[in-house]
Amino acid sequence: MTLKKIAWVVDSTAYVNSFLKNHPDVFEIPLNIHFGQQQFIDGIDLTSDQLYERIRNGTDPVKTSQPSAGEFAEVYTNLSKEYESIIAIHVSNSLSGTISSSISGAKIAEVPMECVDSLSLSAGITGLVEKGLELQAQGLPFDEIAALLRKETSKFRNYILIGNLTQLYKGGRLSSAQFYLGSLLKIKPIIQINKKGELQELDKVRSQKKAVQYLIDRVGESVEQEGAKLVYIMHSNALTQAESLKEAILLQTPHLKIEIGEISTVLAVHAGEETLAVLWYVP
Repeated sequence: MTLKKIAWVVDSTAYVNSFLKNHPDVFEIPLNIHFGQQQFIDGIDLTSDQLYERIRNGTDPVKTSQPSAGEFAEVYTNLSKEYESIIAIHVSNSLSGTISSSISGAKIAEVPMECVDSLSLSAGITGLVEKGLELQAQGLPFDEIAALLRKETSKFRNYILIGNLTQLYKGGRLSSAQFYLGSLLKIKPIIQINKKGELQELDKVRSQKKAVQYLIDRVGESVEQEGAKLVYIMHSNALTQAESLKEAILLQTPHLKIEIGEISTVLAVHAGEETLAVLWYVP
């Protein structure tokens, strides 16, 4: 049997759009979600609707965890029967231990694997996989593709509008005073994944309308100054708001390609409902 060249592996923080979902060489490994002592597999035995319902009405703390090295090893061993090599692209190492588990799993399985730290999440991973598939089509070897993708991470841009402070508070990322004042003053935090792959607070905006305009302006600036061509609008249970944001951006930049997707369940644990994000790579 002739082995296929490259298997592409992502974790469930990634936005797996229809193209990647239907691609025969792309595989997703889910993270875990914990409500108290109960554990669920992201996207498999807990839907996004069930997650939001539990967050709204539950009292148990909710947490997430990466797959074990053993789980990765099992997947990689199976893939090595069909593929010459593996490229795994994961959520930022600064945000999760997934990369460590992935690398350990590859060592256990003794397979040729390159692990790429996306320094991002969600559509940031999507963009790298799509770029990698383009490079593969050019006939480049898998280690060279991985090296080029690591350079590509410097071109990532993102702005994230937190829709609901409640989950940030429940997750321990806001103090009681910050949560109270933020809710009282209707402050909308804008956060960003920086060049090191870390989440940082970028700005605080008063009112939803001004916050959305902030996102529109940042996209417009990048289109004009950096030549951005494709923007992902990601949302957590806020499709109507995402569609409205798309329409507003297109009024300003009508030739821009925009793809709307939903933030994965495991990310929604931390971001909460009604979060909106714009993410893209510059040429």
